[in-house]
Amino acid sequence: MRRLLSIFVVLAVVAGVTTAALAEDVVKIGLNYPKTGPYATQGADQFRAAEMAAAEINAAGGIMGIPVEIVWRDSQSKPDISKTNVVEMIDQDHVKMVFGGSSSAVAIAAGDVCQQKGVPFFGTLTYSTSTTGEKAHRYVFRECYDSWMAAKALASYLNSHYAGKKYMYITADYTWGWTTEASMRKFTNTEDVETHKGVLTPLGTTDFGKQLSLAKLVKPDVLVLVVFGDDMVNAIRQATAMGLKATTQIVVPNLTLGMAEGGGPKVMEGVVGALPWCWQVPYKYNYTGGIKFVENYAAKYNRYPSTSGASAYTIVYEYKNAVERAKSYQPNKVVAALEGHSYQLLKDTQTWRDFDHQSVQTVYAVKCKPQADVLKNKYQLDYFEIMSSLDGPTATISRAEWNEMRQAAGLPADLEPLTSVAAH
Repeated sequence: MRRLLSIFVVLAVVAGVTTAALAEDVVKIGLNYPKTGPYATQGADQFRAAEMAAAEINAAGGIMGIPVEIVWRDSQSKPDISKTNVVEMIDQDHVKMVFGGSSSAVAIAAGDVCQQKGVPFFGTLTYSTSTTGEKAHRYVFRECYDSWMAAKALASYLNSHYAGKKYMYITADYTWGWTTEASMRKFTNTEDVETHKGVLTPLGTTDFGKQLSLAKLVKPDVLVLVVFGDDMVNAIRQATAMGLKATTQIVVPNLTLGMAEGGGPKVMEGVVGALPWCWQVPYKYNYTGGIKFVENYAAKYNRYPSTSGASAYTIVYEYKNAVERAKSYQPNKVVAALEGHSYQLLKDTQTWRDFDHQSVQTVYAVKCKPQADVLKNKYQLDYFEIMSSLDGPTATISRAEWNEMRQAAGLPADLEPLTSVAAH
């Protein structure tokens, strides 16, 4: 009996040592993305680009010599599911970093969990100003732009063409929609809600008949569709079928390639919007890293990457680089290595701002090309004409404005201090 007990103890010790050794044989990072739901198109691009980045990093020797593995969960674009996903990835899969989110509500929920557990979180598609504003945390970073930056980039075009004209807003009823509409109203001088009417719509709306019928009655010069993913596709198709495009300039503040593709070249023709990156950017401005990414992605997936994919790809590389600068997976050391750091990968220089962790970057105002131009392209994905760009420091909310936002919410002007949290 004693001999059997001794054997079991030895086996248990060996198993424990083996498990620990295996844990050090791979670096797990967690992707919480919408595999299903209204933002699934944007989610698919995140997954493809993240896997591509991981494969490239592994081919080059991994992160500090250790291969990286993407662990994923389907967020379904639902905050409650996302919280469960992130807890599981951290506690069960022992991921060292979490990224993702094609909904700001999802990104904020995931970021809250990561903050509590002391694990770095990076938002891919999360355009609400709240993500790095009222909901900013020390372990939360946003790689994409926000609705404030998008509105500023669009305002210069809209104010030169539609100053004094009547606007109407159809807005997704959650944090991204609210802050995007507020930013657009601020920078286009359309804050008078009696003159420039607005209507809220739930996430996942498929029939925009009521909202668009109201638009036909109001007869705005500019109709701003503050909806995203499949919701935007449904809204723009119905608006076109109802004849609104004939008399109204349609604006989609946050455009993506997947949304344009979903709408189709005829429906999207002439629609104006903003984005932090599209595959045309590196070719127009000769950014060699971006060109290489586009061409490798196209060769692998037979299509061009979108904003969503570019952000996920960049995040994986930025985490790798931060770990290697810190020479540690310790979360507090990784966060410290990111704060204030400037990087260049797919476009011009971006900076992880130290006080709110927003990636300060150039923003682009675009117009969707005529149908004939889109169809001439190899993949029929040449949707965007870049009309103008706005540099990051000009586009981004200032420190003084950020302080005011935090003060209005009853929050401190500085993020929580770093804590010594063991790497998971």
